[in-house]
Amino acid sequence: MQENHHILLRAVSPTLKYMGGITLQNPHSFTIARGKMYTIIGENGCGKSTLGNIIANGWNFTTNVIEGDKKSLTIERVEFSDIHTLTGFSGAYYQQRFESMMNDDIPTVEQLIAEKIAPDVWQEMTERLHIADILHKRINYLSSGELRKFLLINILTSRPDILIIDNPYIGLDADSRLLFNSLLGNVIADGTTIIMLLCNPNEIPQFTDYVIPMEHLSIGETIAVTNQNYSEVVQSSQRLFHAPSQLENLPDWSVPDDCCFSNAFVLDNCNVMYGSNVILKGVNWTVSRGEKWALLGENGSGKSTLLSLVCCDNPQGYCNDITIFDHRRGSGESIWDIKRHISYISPEMHLYFNGNKQVLEVVASGLHDMKGLYLRASQSQREKAMLWMSAFGIESLAERRFCTLSGGEQRLVLLTRTLIRQSPLLILDEPLHGLDMAKKQWVKKVIEHITHNNPVTLIYVTHYTDEIPASVDHTFTLTKYRSQQQ
Repeated sequence: MQENHHILLRAVSPTLKYMGGITLQNPHSFTIARGKMYTIIGENGCGKSTLGNIIANGWNFTTNVIEGDKKSLTIERVEFSDIHTLTGFSGAYYQQRFESMMNDDIPTVEQLIAEKIAPDVWQEMTERLHIADILHKRINYLSSGELRKFLLINILTSRPDILIIDNPYIGLDADSRLLFNSLLGNVIADGTTIIMLLCNPNEIPQFTDYVIPMEHLSIGETIAVTNQNYSEVVQSSQRLFHAPSQLENLPDWSVPDDCCFSNAFVLDNCNVMYGSNVILKGVNWTVSRGEKWALLGENGSGKSTLLSLVCCDNPQGYCNDITIFDHRRGSGESIWDIKRHISYISPEMHLYFNGNKQVLEVVASGLHDMKGLYLRASQSQREKAMLWMSAFGIESLAERRFCTLSGGEQRLVLLTRTLIRQSPLLILDEPLHGLDMAKKQWVKKVIEHITHNNPVTLIYVTHYTDEIPASVDHTFTLTKYRSQQQ
């Protein structure tokens, strides 16, 4: 039991509702106490994000009975899918950062942090997180990993009564996770309550005071965590996660035969720089038809920039020696001629995907290129989209608006949208971001099945070697200004 004089809020109504018509069952009347660490754990779509929104903003709903003095509480919620709001700027489109003339008004990291962080604290944090060189970069030149680390530092400088953080460990290496946990401990010691929304039981911090399990839009009974029962709580939380065990419902994969090539792409001594800021230098990489590659490298090593050359999103592709599908860039082909043979997903694309369309339409739009977002799907395309959604177990989301989904559900929808194209070149840039433990294993099996049994060329980007599909037998590792091929 929690001591009453430390209670900040108590949600007592048997149901809790939020915008979008989502209703959570609340049979146990959970409470939140001051200066404690809470972990809300459950699979994608179980209601974690909705509960976070209710705690932060859902007090005035007539159906929600939440006791506590909201006027005296400062509650902040950090969701990394809303990075543009968090950083104080909004880019117009996800390729914008590759076009130098479009970025003059984008602030630098230094301008954003201003006097919020003491220089010595900033230096210590960034050195330990391996991003000490980002201070003078424009914010949209940061890689997804660099941006997440910057935001983690930024939010930990505030001292709200309650800080709600959604899946903060995505994209962080082991050292960065240890540092982040250490920083969280300091914040809690200062009296801030941390509520962390997680979809992987193995990420539950050992200093967690309480775990709140969630399943099927129902809030479970709060579990007090101690050093003695921590392992038991982590193990019992794994029962919350479910995924299909068979691939029987996966549609047949057939790569179109209208794109014959020997090499998917050849990069010959490629360089990318913005002013004096060198992103790639002297990169050489040849990927032949049907090969399966893992693209590895630390945050900020240039992986996304390299892929922007291959996917024709970066104007500097025209001043480099690049051959794609056996045709040298700049020889007369349009970017759409190239893009229609590439299926691509990335964290950055997810950030800029402001979809208010129905999920079924979003998945069907993958049968086109990005222009497909503005076209209405035909009946046959909708049927094919539903077939693929059924294979991923998300057919129940078909009529929902994309923007009402949880981050993990959105990622599954975008993965389905990517795979439905069945392109000869499949580029998956950190495809498992935001997926819960069981769905990561399932999607990995799907990718292994597709790439092992079909002549598809695969580029797979990840920070975690255990996520690499078994079909991958080549690696290309980027470091800053250097590359190594194995």
